[in-house]
Amino acid sequence: MTTMTEASVREFKMPDVGEGLTEAEILKWYVQPGDTVTDGQVVCEVETAKAAVELPIPYDGVVRELRFPEGTTVDVGVSIIAVDVSGGSAPADAPAPAPTPAAERQPEEPKAEGSGRQPVLVGYGVAASSTKRRPRKGAEIPAQEPAAASVSVQAELNGHGTAPAAAPAPAAPAPAAPGQAADRSRPLAKPPVRKLAKDLGVDLASVVPSGPDGIVTREDVHAAAASAQAPALPTAPEPVPAAAPAPATAPAQAPAASYDTARETRVPIKGVRKATAAAMVGSAFTAPHVTEFVTVDVTRTMKLVEELKRDPDKYGMQGLRVNPLLLIAKALLVAIRRNPDVNASWDEANQEIVRKHYVNLGIAAATPRGLIVPNIKDAHDKTLPQLAEALGELVATAREGRTSPAAMQGGTVTITNVGVFGVDTGTPILNPGESAILAVGSIKLQPWVHKGKVKPRQVATLALSFDHRLVDGELGSKVLADVAAVLEQPKRLITWG
Repeated sequence: MTTMTEASVREFKMPDVGEGLTEAEILKWYVQPGDTVTDGQVVCEVETAKAAVELPIPYDGVVRELRFPEGTTVDVGVSIIAVDVSGGSAPADAPAPAPTPAAERQPEEPKAEGSGRQPVLVGYGVAASSTKRRPRKGAEIPAQEPAAASVSVQAELNGHGTAPAAAPAPAAPAPAAPGQAADRSRPLAKPPVRKLAKDLGVDLASVVPSGPDGIVTREDVHAAAASAQAPALPTAPEPVPAAAPAPATAPAQAPAASYDTARETRVPIKGVRKATAAAMVGSAFTAPHVTEFVTVDVTRTMKLVEELKRDPDKYGMQGLRVNPLLLIAKALLVAIRRNPDVNASWDEANQEIVRKHYVNLGIAAATPRGLIVPNIKDAHDKTLPQLAEALGELVATAREGRTSPAAMQGGTVTITNVGVFGVDTGTPILNPGESAILAVGSIKLQPWVHKGKVKPRQVATLALSFDHRLVDGELGSKVLADVAAVLEQPKRLITWG
């Protein structure tokens, strides 16, 4: 039997794939234990709060273990895969030398981690962690004392090393394992159980474990949470009502299973939906929104769209997609150029209004994973063909679910095209950090007074929401009126642009 030395196993941790992200969900593993991997090979796909990202491994080796299954949400900095980089295996003839590598590994940890952020291939790196490496499985465990074996179980569950196992050496019988777990700084519990305890505000050290080897289970955490709520009126009756909360546990858990699964479906709030909810709540209750509306005759704009489609070579639009959204985007850029103060943001910390001399134009896109808002960088400098090309790439990438976190950062204003759903208009909520968002309703054939006569014309309603802290009603009205004027007379793209 052979085993791999601890020094040959490298732990690849969940990187920070975007600014400020703290967790990501593992969507798919592309490798399995025993597979050979090379430097730069993609090993898994993860979903952050805004995008799906493929993670490459930064070294060669053989996959030793996948730490988490697909569908698991993992915190940044936590190991997700172990890779043996030795290129072979070393015989494990004698179990006696096992403590030596453990002692020698202690001073090597700082060298591997460093004092700064760990270099990774995706994102900005993760801060150095004090988390130790996992112990070896197999021949080492039987050679340990009972207390050390219990600590090894703890390490397998929580990803910590065996350094603390050397001190507590009392050879207690197996039933004493729960007691020993309570004395240690980190009780025995799997990562999902620890996250549940954190969410419910339960201290795992105070939970009585019921699982094998003194492991705290989800039921134990729920029971502790229920018992903590039940004695809310008494001061702190910990020992006496220990038996009393037991009957209260069942009613407390009942609501979780009481709904009719045939009539209701419960979906965990995570990923894009979780990020969108947080952003919309933060924006709605931080920036005072004002929304203004205008209904405009866009018949001439629609005729221009058809002309550009009919003769793309004449206008340099070969191979580019031309649609009303393209001209609406150009009209908004012209309106911003004429009213530059609308392109700003509010800096609460420094009590400043930050006026942007560039426009990163966001386009709200509905994807299978939820709403995302990637933006076209420096859209103000682009010609109509360049804008069409950028818009086409942005939409295609979003539909494929490959929008990068960088593409969704730094937006200044946004367009949301609710008209594609047959909706007349809406009152859009600002994308956080932006000053304005333009909602475009559906373009419909309606009776309209044109040159003194009622005629069927193509009409649309626009809605502009803006942050009233930095955009006054006059400024917001001018921007919306200019957009409408360009769409009514697209020749203004030449005279105003």
